[in-house]
Amino acid sequence: MTKSGLDPLKFNARLDGKDIALYVLTNDNGLEVCITNYGGRVVTQLVPDRNGKLTDVQLGYDNIQDYLDNDGNFGALIGRYGNRIGNARFTLDGKEYQLPVNNGPHCLHGGPKGFDKKVWDAEQVDNSTLRLRLHSDDGEMGFPGNLDVTVVYRLTPDNALDIDYSATTDAPTVVNLTNHSYWNLSGDLSRSILDHEVMIDSHKITPSDETLITDGSTRDIIGTPLDFSAPKPLGRDINADYDQLINGNGYDQNFLLNRPGDINHVAATVYAPNTGILMEILTSEPGLQIYTGNFLDGSKGKFGVPYPARSAVAIETQHAPNTPNCPQYDSCVLRPGEQYHTRTIYRFKVK
Repeated sequence: MTKSGLDPLKFNARLDGKDIALYVLTNDNGLEVCITNYGGRVVTQLVPDRNGKLTDVQLGYDNIQDYLDNDGNFGALIGRYGNRIGNARFTLDGKEYQLPVNNGPHCLHGGPKGFDKKVWDAEQVDNSTLRLRLHSDDGEMGFPGNLDVTVVYRLTPDNALDIDYSATTDAPTVVNLTNHSYWNLSGDLSRSILDHEVMIDSHKITPSDETLITDGSTRDIIGTPLDFSAPKPLGRDINADYDQLINGNGYDQNFLLNRPGDINHVAATVYAPNTGILMEILTSEPGLQIYTGNFLDGSKGKFGVPYPARSAVAIETQHAPNTPNCPQYDSCVLRPGEQYHTRTIYRFKVK
């Protein structure tokens, strides 16, 4: 059994001719992160609270069958394109590509069989490092180009989960990789996260319409319910009469960072007052999506714990949604001879 109580045998399976297993990362401080190569999903993550008690901060399941039977993205690697592409199509170099429609009229998270549904090739480099590789065929989910992806998870000595992504292609394509962990820092994964205090170093968003798609515009948010420039509880403004909150039934928004690409700058923080756990997010991406688990429905997760609405917050570092159709945003085009590379760090402290 792992420190978090998982039975690794319950993660052994075979899918699409590949073996699925559970991998355990540790550091010298006694922390533990458990990851399955099905979807590259973080299953559990133990971090210390203010009393030194190891606390699981990740929603997920305690066996592989539940991941296979449910359509959620708990802890998953997302690709080929994280977030939405409008009307499930885009044009690149004069050619239009049609993608699967799986979220209203749009394509979400790379389609119904994105990278979160794939069995990645796994190599445990050492006690604290897991390397995952995936080949995505030309035309898979409608995307052009053969894409080879490598993601390295590393549990660092300073109690951070460091995620390093890279990819190459043999034809022009679009790439936007991220991780879709659902965080709850309260010590009770069924508890509301509305008391979690969040800071995001951002003054602008990419506003979305009723179908949650962006159109290339930006909006200033200082003084609005989406202003997280100073830490505030998620619950303070979540039910405000504001179009972006109404459209998403809560927070489901892409923020443009004030210091895009600066991996050494804290782009956002999440703090749980009852445990003292503080999570810092550092990223080389230009933005991040905050989603407050608005559509979690109370279904049971690990060890029979229910996950009701707003019992987790996802913070997905990314390029803006619908970027392939919005040249105003930073390009997500990858061409032969180039290497896609991005990195995000989730670092844990106590306060």
